[in-house]
Amino acid sequence: MALGGCVQQQPYDYTKLLESKPVSILVIPPLNNSIEVDAPYVYLSTVSKPLAEKGYYVFPVAVVDRFLKENGLQTPADMHDVPIDKLVEHIGPDAILYASIEEWGQKYQVISSSAIVRAKVRLIDARSGELLWDGTSQAVQSSGDGGAGLTGALVSALVTQVINSTMVDPTYRLSKQANTQLFNNKINGLLDGPYKEAKN
Repeated sequence: MALGGCVQQQPYDYTKLLESKPVSILVIPPLNNSIEVDAPYVYLSTVSKPLAEKGYYVFPVAVVDRFLKENGLQTPADMHDVPIDKLVEHIGPDAILYASIEEWGQKYQVISSSAIVRAKVRLIDARSGELLWDGTSQAVQSSGDGGAGLTGALVSALVTQVINSTMVDPTYRLSKQANTQLFNNKINGLLDGPYKEAKN
């Protein structure tokens, strides 16, 4: 098996983020453009920790999700349509993270299979509505041939498909990996927040 997911990276313009200096981030449950119905809440469970480790206060995602549902917003699409000023009035974040899941789950091909997680994220200033930072998180796990040619590739793909469909869903681990890599990318990742612990 191999892990991958490289794209050409350009330095990010952090001007708006540096001016805004957000302390707290509200994560809205992500839109789901994949066919996997569980993807939004698996993704949501993997986003708070890397954000907190970057030094931001993250409103508890489960509490926020329940609060929004109790106020009549039953789907992520409903939640994404809430005006920012209403979110500020009732929850009070400095910034809001919106995400959309673009790909999620297993892809089966003739002699290979892969699991993929890909999501786009936007961090919006809660006071001005301006874009502070954005990026795309992605992680892929592919079956390999193990150096045994076509037969090895077929066997590896079959074994990977069976394992992933009956025993282990790799998307939770891939989502954690994708978010950690995105937020900590040294070229265009999210800048450290005010609670980031200084390295000794």
